[in-house]
Amino acid sequence: MDKVMRMSSEKGVVIFTKSSCCLCYAVQILFRDLRVQPTIHEIDNDPDCREIEKALLRLGCSTAVPAVFVGGKLVGSTNEVMSLHLSGSLVPLIKPYQSILY
Repeated sequence: MDKVMRMSSEKGVVIFTKSSCCLCYAVQILFRDLRVQPTIHEIDNDPDCREIEKALLRLGCSTAVPAVFVGGKLVGSTNEVMSLHLSGSLVPLIKPYQSILY
């Protein structure tokens, strides 16, 4: 779990994904459309993939990927991110990480 916490705190917006996950891709596109350049960790390319998945589930993710962290705090998976976006709560959360030049 230490590795996940360290990785999730590297940048303002961090997304744990798998390369074959279409929902992961959709979440990445959403953040890019909102002018945020997230740090992406494709865990299927990490030798500790299984441990990372277990740690993400222990932290409270409904599914291991995508797992979105903002400011080092777990936001959640696709359902949580989309719910925040539809309610208008996502943009204020990510505002400090938006790029004006993006």
